[in-house]
Amino acid sequence: MRILTVLVLLTMATSCQSRRPLIAVGEFLHESNSFNPSKTGLSDFKKRPIEPLDTVLSEWDKNADEIGGFVEGARKYAFELYPTVLTEAVPRGPVTEEAMNDIVGGMIARLKAAPKLDGMLLALHGAMVGENHPHGDAEVVRRLREVLGKDFPIVVTHDFHANISPEIVELSTALVTYKMNPHLDRRVCGLKAAEIMNGILTKGVKPVQRLAKPPMIYNIKFQNTNAEPLRPIREESQRLETMPKILAASVTGGYQYADVPAVGPSAVVVTDNDPDLAEKEAKRLGDMLWATRDKLKLNLPDPAQAVKMAMAETKTPVVLVEMGDNIGGGSAGDATFLLSELVKQKAKGWVVVIAEAGAVQAAVQAGVGNPFEAKVGGKRDKLHGEPVSIRGVVKALLDGKYIEPEVRHSGTRYLDQGPSAVIEVEGSTRELANLLLLTTEREAPFSLHQLISSGIYPQRQKILVVKAAIAYRAAYEPIAGTIIEVDTPGTTAVNPARFKYTRARRPLFGLGE
Repeated sequence: MRILTVLVLLTMATSCQSRRPLIAVGEFLHESNSFNPSKTGLSDFKKRPIEPLDTVLSEWDKNADEIGGFVEGARKYAFELYPTVLTEAVPRGPVTEEAMNDIVGGMIARLKAAPKLDGMLLALHGAMVGENHPHGDAEVVRRLREVLGKDFPIVVTHDFHANISPEIVELSTALVTYKMNPHLDRRVCGLKAAEIMNGILTKGVKPVQRLAKPPMIYNIKFQNTNAEPLRPIREESQRLETMPKILAASVTGGYQYADVPAVGPSAVVVTDNDPDLAEKEAKRLGDMLWATRDKLKLNLPDPAQAVKMAMAETKTPVVLVEMGDNIGGGSAGDATFLLSELVKQKAKGWVVVIAEAGAVQAAVQAGVGNPFEAKVGGKRDKLHGEPVSIRGVVKALLDGKYIEPEVRHSGTRYLDQGPSAVIEVEGSTRELANLLLLTTEREAPFSLHQLISSGIYPQRQKILVVKAAIAYRAAYEPIAGTIIEVDTPGTTAVNPARFKYTRARRPLFGLGE
């Protein structure tokens, strides 16, 4: 009997040793613009398929985002992955309570139905504002904690634009953010999260994290981590991660369009059971951010000045950055401030993208090769200019689907801007065509293939308008002769003084108060 008992115990031990950790995976990404009156509802979120598992893991692995990093980490550390809900929506206004309840409720239902789980890898944006929850991401983790328990390992990833709240630092086991803007390290971030999870499960690592938040708005105009003033801080955070006791060191620029208590930049340092080290290094990174404030001075041309400058520029193509209509920041995608000036000043060789389903339908009804005449843009709200009368010829009709083969800001390989049309606007010449790309869906300009797939060759144009702030640079900077950032109105206007903040903590450097 004693021998049998020993054999049973040995068999159980061997079975436990051979079992691979089962890690839940979740994703709920949204960057919410408090100043955009259009709420983000459940129908705006696109869910990734979660079965059959082998197929979806193979698809996720093709993306250069944090979910791709989770998959790579699962291979590297011998995890099994258990998908819950994975979804995201294009940035816009705050997320409705209906959407919050449905998506998080779906995650919870999957978690309750799962076999025994060992941890969770959770991709959250960090700047999600809920209709009833200023810090939506913290609310997501709070609800998951109620189900999973206070000691269950939850490793969270965040975007570089996260407004990190003390609550989510308290609720998560470890928090890791992208270091780069443009976001070329999303997959690296996901892999780092998986590495920390592996340390917890197999090496006895005990993450301790601390947060530092200097009292400032870090204006989005200065959030290029490949240039001063952020580059040295980004490099220091990377250096810290080479230290044995530091599991992760993250610096975020924050998202100035979320009117929430924790708006602004942050530093989070995660150590292996060394709270004093985490506190010291987080404070030091926060102090580095604060010390750059004298370099954060805005001095940008208005639309009329910018177009005049672009027309006179010899280093082409000139990229005009329409910062007030930054689609990746939650804006309308149909602002007309630069389009109207290009038409008014009779510029040559320009490209503008406008998201307007009605104008696409007008082009479809006209047909390729036929005249087009319509008022375009400025229809989603009253904040992004008046519609502009456009005459021209329908040059192409497209399905709007394209592939980005390189690592770009979104990390996504397969993109879809919906049925689209290219209009050759009157005033064009054979050498310098004025081209208007009309899309059904708002699509941030993270990929040159948005234009190339539409038959537009950006290097041949004189002026390219991008509705962005920083993220476009990964694609456009290599081909740009000149870049001109423009102070345009809109829900992502670069100057915070254009907005009224009611929830943000005070005082905050950079609010123009």
